[in-house]
Amino acid sequence: MPDAVASLRALAELPGVPERISAAREACERLRWHEALRRRIPEASAESRVRGAQASAALEGATVPLELVRDVMRGAAAWPLEPDPVERVARGVVQATAESEHVRSLVATAPLQALARLHVAAASGLVEDAQLGRPRLHGEDCEELVDLGPAPSAAALRARLDGVVGLLAAGAKGAQVPALVVAAVVHAEVATMRPFVRGNGVVARALERAVVQALGLDPTGVAVTEAGHAAQGGPAYLGALAAYGTGTREGVGLWLEHCAAALVAGAEQGEQVCDAVRAGRLS
Repeated sequence: MPDAVASLRALAELPGVPERISAAREACERLRWHEALRRRIPEASAESRVRGAQASAALEGATVPLELVRDVMRGAAAWPLEPDPVERVARGVVQATAESEHVRSLVATAPLQALARLHVAAASGLVEDAQLGRPRLHGEDCEELVDLGPAPSAAALRARLDGVVGLLAAGAKGAQVPALVVAAVVHAEVATMRPFVRGNGVVARALERAVVQALGLDPTGVAVTEAGHAAQGGPAYLGALAAYGTGTREGVGLWLEHCAAALVAGAEQGEQVCDAVRAGRLS
């Protein structure tokens, strides 16, 4: 873990990154003190997951109405018995975003279990049951996120996953590593290594949500970080991930700045959620 701590601290000091970290922290602090969160955190965090799921689905190319996502997540509606391809993807995103609330206590203590649970939620109905909740095996490929280049081989995944475990442990044990950096790097590692046959981007964003909450940056879970990513556009999101994948200081710095901007925008949308909750404007 000492190497992980040193690496994360070094990333936090890349040019331009400290200022972005401070801006994200301040945005989350403003959100935390919103009047609506004195008594209505569950309602606000539930709506945040609704909006986050819609935004995450959009990044997967699945555009669905916000009202439908809200109704499904509160149990007032159900997906069709035979969903079309867009609905199948959206269903997985909604399930994974909802599951993020339940795995936040696991991201530091049992991160591989958290990943497995998020993948089962994200990919049920999209892959064979035997492929759910486990990394790819020899002979299994991933055709997602092709803009990031070829996915690492199944044989290379164990070391990469062990690295994610180390990163989360470093963030959780009071190592004075910015939570934003931990969440951003874990997000990028899952997205670029693509440990699963399908559902990797969905899992990466749901995991980021859980980490931001678990490490105390947004303890209420009201920031809509997924919407912050989507607001910058799919090409910008993929471009920043590709930059991270180069492994250069400039590329990693670009990704960290992208994630910081996403969290600032997500916290601002969280404030809008709080305003709507306080005014009773959620339908």
